[in-house]
Order: sequence, then structure tokens, then C-alpha cells
Amino acid sequence: MTPSRLPSLTGLRFLAALLVVCYHLSRQVGPLPVLSPLAWYGRSGVTFFFVLSGFVLAWTYAGSPVPALRFQRRRLARIWPLHALTTGASLAVYAAIGAAVPVTAALWSLPLLHPWGRGTVMGGNPAGWSLGDEAWFYLLFPLLLRCRPGLRTAALCCASGPLLWLAGSAVADPGLRSWLLDYLPLTRTPQFLLGVALGLALRRARLPALPLLPTALAVAAFHLALVPWHRAVPDTLWYGPYSASQLLSAPLFAALITAAAQADLHGRGLLGRPVLVRLGEWSFAWYLIHEIGFRCWLHRYGHPAPGLPTAAAWLLLAAGSLLLAAALHRRVERPLERLLRDRPPSARVAPPRRPSQPRSKSLR
Repeated sequence: MTPSRLPSLTGLRFLAALLVVCYHLSRQVGPLPVLSPLAWYGRSGVTFFFVLSGFVLAWTYAGSPVPALRFQRRRLARIWPLHALTTGASLAVYAAIGAAVPVTAALWSLPLLHPWGRGTVMGGNPAGWSLGDEAWFYLLFPLLLRCRPGLRTAALCCASGPLLWLAGSAVADPGLRSWLLDYLPLTRTPQFLLGVALGLALRRARLPALPLLPTALAVAAFHLALVPWHRAVPDTLWYGPYSASQLLSAPLFAALITAAAQADLHGRGLLGRPVLVRLGEWSFAWYLIHEIGFRCWLHRYGHPAPGLPTAAAWLLLAAGSLLLAAALHRRVERPLERLLRDRPPSARVAPPRRPSQPRSKSLR
């Protein structure tokens, strides 16, 4: 029997969220030696999430497809309540610190349409831009499941990243190029599709075995290569490492996800330990809430905080936002998802049965 759960992928979710958090800590709170150069392009963790989303959905629903409307309801129940709550919290923080409140962008973000516009892409909570891309993927997924993309599709998706990156040379405006290549849902769709194709291929046992450790080392080597690249090429240039870190990393992340899933299937899933799984369950809330807390900290203490080492500020902010994410996961995310995920079947009240009357014998 094919296992329904791949716990190592949940553990990997935490590591990807940690990469994003360290990215924001480096750029907003202050850099740390060694860690900051490695996490300077940690926003590539979003690419990981897009590939992982397609992989997990394909793995989950390939064996038991559900009607499209029920699937959409389940996915919205998964992401929308916490998205709405953190958007409200972000707007409140903007107002409290005297910053401009992005009301229009926030309104577009509530139906998850904000990444489609350059001026609204950040929505009310900047971290929530990726949820608009995910909503687009969810609309496509039932159709993709019927088309059942295979390894040829996966190869085309791997090739699309370098092609899109090279196409950035035709856009002179760095802001427009960033929106087109880094945020627009259409540009990110091949990453989700790559995950779907590999998830289905693993279901059909059509993938070669990938060793987990060498694959993880290849991902680490890619991020190490970004360090000298960053020193040599400004991010504003189309061939800089910023867009490359997000468009060129998808095949490596896909290989890592596949290797971790295969390790689980063979009972060797080291990343599926209970602590990592629990942290992975908190990672969605952590991803949405951490930057809001950093914003409050910077308004109160400045950059850097006087009298506090940067490493201590990192530890305090990371741990504090993670604990808040754990509370949100337990008190908001899980209860509301259970409430909204599937409509309970309507209880049909049977009409009261009339007492049976004795049959009278007919007179002949």
C-alpha cells in the first residue's frame, strides 16, 4: 500500500521557511557573518514551496481525486483564514507605526488576486504575495490532474527557468522585470507544474532513486555559488543572482523533494522526525507572521537595536515569531480549516411515520 503521508516533506517545509526568515533577518534586522551571505537570497525558499505544493497535491489526490469545487474549498480553507488574519494584523501595524496603509492592495489580496497587478502585488501583508500565486495553481490543478503530466513535461518545466531568466534581458526596467519574473503567477506556474509531474511520476514508480545527501549538497552548493555571484553582479542587472536564485533553483529543489519522499517510502526518512514535522506544521503561520513582527521591532528599536548584538536580535525575533506561529497554528489555522474544509452533510429529517392501520377485509 502506498503511504498517504510523507513526513520528511513537512520537515523540509520548516527548513525552507527558516531560509526565508533568515533572508528577512539579514536584510532588515542586520547581517551576520557566514549566515547572512548564505541566506541573502533565501527568498528562493518560495520557489521550494511552489514545487512542493504541486508535488504534495499530486501525491495526495492522484489516487483519490475529488470534485473541483470541493478541492478548491479545501485549499481555501487551508490558506485563507490565516491569510485574512495576518493581512489585518499587517494593516494594523502599518497604521500603528505611521506608515502608509496599502488599502487598495489589501482589498485585492483578500480574493487572492494581488500578484496579477504590479502595484498591488504586496497586498496588505507582503509575505502573502505567494498565496495569490498558489490560488492560481489551485485553479489549474484539477485540469492538470486530468491531463496527468509526465517526465517530458517535467523536463520542459526545468528548461523554462533558464529561458525565463534569459528573457529578462529584454526588460530594461528592474521593477517591471522583478514583477514579471518573480511574482507574476504565470511565470511561477512551471515550478508548480514541475512538482505535479514529479509527484505523479513517483506515484507510478517511474522515477530513478535519488540519494538524499548528495541532492541536499547540490542545493547547498547552488546557494554557496550565489555568494561570489552577489559580489560580482548587482541585483538590478538581469543576469544578477536575485532572479536567478528563484528561477534556476526549481530543478534542484524538485530533486531534493523527490529524494526526501523516496527516503520516506523506503523507511529512511531522517527529515520526518517528530520535532521537524511539528516545526513544519507551524511553518505556514511562521511564514505569514514573521515579517510583521520584524516591522514592529524595527520601528521600536531601530536598525540595529542599541545595546543588543545582532545575533541576539536574530535569536529573539526568530524564536518569538515561531512561538507566535505555533499559537496561530493551534488556535486559528487548524480549527478554522477543520470548520471550513468540508461541509457537513445535511441532516435529512425523515417525516414521522404514520401508525399502520389494520387492513379491513373487503366485503364480497
